[in-house]
Formats: sequence, C-alpha cells, structure tokens
Amino acid sequence: MSLSRALASDRPARQNATMSMDPMTIAVPDVALPTRHLHAATAPAGDLERMRLERISVFYDGVPAVRETSLTINQGEVLALIGPSGCGKTTLLRTLNRLTELTPNARHSGTITLDGDDIHELEDTHLRTRVSMVFQQPNPFPMSIFDNVAFALREQSRRRPRRRELEPLVERALRRAGLWDEVAGDLDRPALRLSGGQQQRLCIARAIATKPEILLMDEPCSALDPRSTAVIEQLIVSLREELAIVIVTHNLQQARRIADRVAFMYLGDLVELGSAEQVFAAPREERTREYIAGAFG
Repeated sequence: MSLSRALASDRPARQNATMSMDPMTIAVPDVALPTRHLHAATAPAGDLERMRLERISVFYDGVPAVRETSLTINQGEVLALIGPSGCGKTTLLRTLNRLTELTPNARHSGTITLDGDDIHELEDTHLRTRVSMVFQQPNPFPMSIFDNVAFALREQSRRRPRRRELEPLVERALRRAGLWDEVAGDLDRPALRLSGGQQQRLCIARAIATKPEILLMDEPCSALDPRSTAVIEQLIVSLREELAIVIVTHNLQQARRIADRVAFMYLGDLVELGSAEQVFAAPREERTREYIAGAFG
C-alpha cells in the first residue's frame, strides 16, 4: 500500500503525501527563540524559485473555488495563505500536489511547474514525494512511532530495508521535527498514545523524512494548545531554511510571526501578495486592510 493510499483510507478528503529517499541535513529547531517575529531571527535569502503558478483556476461542479491565481513559491521562505473560511486557500494548497484530483467533480485550468516541470506531466505519487503535506488534524498511522516514520522511507525504497538501516534516518527525521528527545527511549510506543502536539510533530517528521522540496501545511496548529503551537512555529522557521513552506492559517498573529510572504485570498481571488511586513503594515488593497482590521472573516 502506498503512503498516499494509506492516508486516503484514513482521511478521504485530506490526502497525505510521500517523499523522496535522499539523505538530509538535520536542523534541530531551537525552541528557546522568542515567539514574536520568528522569521526575522534566521531570515534566509528565499530567492530560489521552486514552484510557479500561472493563472490557476479550480472548479467544483463548474463553480470556481480559485480564480486566475499566479504566484511563485521559493525555497528558504514561508508563504502564508490567509483569508476567511471558504475563500479557496485549502483548495489552492491541495492543488499544488494534485490532491484536488481526488475529488471527482473537480477540474482546473492554468499551469503549475515544479523546478520547471509541469506537475501534471509527473506521476502523481512521484510529485507527492517532492511536495509533501501536513494536515489540520494530526493523522498518525495506528502503528508505532518508529514505523510511522519508517513507513514513508520503506515506500520509497526499491527493496524493503531492514530496521537497522532505517534507524539513523528515523532518528534524523524525529530530531529535525523536534521530537527525538521526547520519544527516543520508547520508539515502539503506539503513536496514538502521544499528545496532540507530539502527534502533529510526528506527522511532520513523517512528511520530511525523505526530504521533499516543498512542505504544504493546512492549519497545522489549529487543533493544538498554545505551547504545542509555539513549538511547531519554531519548527516551521527552522525547516524553511532547507525547504519551501506554504501554510494555510486563519491566525493572523501566527502569519505575522512566521511568514516571509503573505497571500490574501477572498472569494477565490488572490487579492494581495507581498512581504509579511508590507501586507500587515501597509496593505495596498482596501479589502486586505478590512480583513486585517477584523471587519470580516
């Protein structure tokens, strides 16, 4: 069973992604950083384009959910998609690794390229090895902590690797997700016995275990307590040094803290795209100003 299919059986509407098998450089998140303006602490260049969207529209039963959206996604930055519920943020996010194709009544127009290649010319599971996803609700598999991370690694191997071969890769992913110190002595514990915040970090470890180029995150902190949210925000800032990260969030303060760029969407339209500082301090569009001021949403 593939990782995408396993997640499909667990959450039909929210498909997870598999990843590639490349070795990775580990960066353990420093959870001692202050929680205000996290992106300023280690701001990378963010100028290596990974993905380009050109005039992307998505329709459900012919009704547009996203209209004529164009933007780039760059390595070394966090791009936050903000806007009220139902404005197309999650639909756009799911389009980036073709998860919208799993909805029978969905269709799209426009082009999306990943490192210059049209994503619709890539095999879908291969695409999802390069563009992985973490969902709103933690969705660990009903297996051990070790096997949750190892599952993705085994799926990408031509032969079934032995546990001792996987151990260093699992450890690196758990360290990178900031979870290793909490579970190192009990990797065979059922993952479902972890706390909510630990489960979400385990899902992040599974998503990054084999080093995707882009990490998609659909409100990853919405079901978590403030402490767990702070840990994951620190983790996002750490990870974006090696990945391109796109996050959907309804929490404007969170977007201020972690985003390098912000895209404001409203009723399927991309209303404004700019640096986090510009969008929050001096939005160009009246609709953006109203949303940030709390006039609606």
